Amino acid sequence: MSIESPPAPLNTAPIPFFEFVALVAALMSLGALGIDSMLPALPEIGRRLGVPDVGGRALVITVFVVGFGLGQLVQGPLTDRYGRRPVLIGGLAGYIVCCLLAGLAGSFTLLLAARFAGGVAIAASRVVTIALVRDCFTGRAMAKVSSLAFMVFMAVPILAPSVGQLILLAGSWRLIFEVIAGLAALVLAWFAWRMPETLAPENRVALSVRQLLRGWRTTLADRASLGYTIAGMIVQGALFGYIGLIEPIMERVFHAQHLLGPVFAASAGTMAAANLLNSRIVMRLGMRRISQAALVVMTLAAAGGLVAVGLGREGLVLFVVMQALAMAGYGLAGSNMSAMAMENMGAIAGTAASLQGSLVITGGAVLGSIIASYFDGTTIALHVGFFVAGLLGLGIAAIVERGRLFHPS
Repeated sequence: MSIESPPAPLNTAPIPFFEFVALVAALMSLGALGIDSMLPALPEIGRRLGVPDVGGRALVITVFVVGFGLGQLVQGPLTDRYGRRPVLIGGLAGYIVCCLLAGLAGSFTLLLAARFAGGVAIAASRVVTIALVRDCFTGRAMAKVSSLAFMVFMAVPILAPSVGQLILLAGSWRLIFEVIAGLAALVLAWFAWRMPETLAPENRVALSVRQLLRGWRTTLADRASLGYTIAGMIVQGALFGYIGLIEPIMERVFHAQHLLGPVFAASAGTMAAANLLNSRIVMRLGMRRISQAALVVMTLAAAGGLVAVGLGREGLVLFVVMQALAMAGYGLAGSNMSAMAMENMGAIAGTAASLQGSLVITGGAVLGSIIASYFDGTTIALHVGFFVAGLLGLGIAAIVERGRLFHPS
């Protein structure tokens, strides 16, 4: 009995492969930079704008993430109607303006308004990059591109807190927004110069409420799309819980706030390494087997952290090791689940990416806030968040795959 070979993966990237990956990573990084570079600046922003409490200062990040999530609902249909280039160029231009306005804000209210609008604008970067990858690649090749781009993208959370701290040494918190605006302008120029339109005119979708609802219904009716979007939202919630908790954990649990940058970098570094590994093995092992094994690693690492807390043996080094393993599991699971959710969405890539992204980011932000709200002066809330996310992710994968976990595909 012969076994048929799978169809060859589509590769129609209009620019060289590694430039395509680097450009996609740069576009993805702009949104992350708007989050992670803010962490060391929050105390100064609070002092300068009269917001002394930690929860109030955290709104600088929260409103940006919410805008980033909700903005994708708008950007997705626009990119399916008008093409990838005009939507992304407009979004990047709007992001530059919002960053400059945030740097000039004289009140906390104006700063939050600019941050929310900036999140809505830069949401185009996520929607369009996913659609670009889907336009040019299919199947495991799509997962490989996503993993390579995510690996490069992870350099941002590794470096962003330290870069933010360096900028603070050179100037005020306002300078951070000006630097982000400058970097966004460089990426905008690169994209406009090198990346042609990848959406063929015959594949453009009419812009109407009926068409939008039909696209959302198609996205939510597909078993893989819905299931892996929900699973991705849950593990994203664990990541946002980490972002919300790492500063108070370093300050109040380990009394080592000066090590926030290196600890953050250690966790982000394992995610980058995991995605490099994924790019090397996904063509051979398949997205499902890798993502489900990664969820097991994430769950076991979180369980190990809980055991260490229960035994009173959790020092900073052990915390970093266990959290790095959990974040590596998140990195492998997240990139593959995102690709699997988009597998059947080629005809409505922009609309599907926007709805999936909005659910993952906005829902993940809510779940992350819930996890962070349980902070009790220990690391328990963080470990429980990753443990529950891993178990739920595996359960949802089992439902999507009808009980066939760890099979290659």
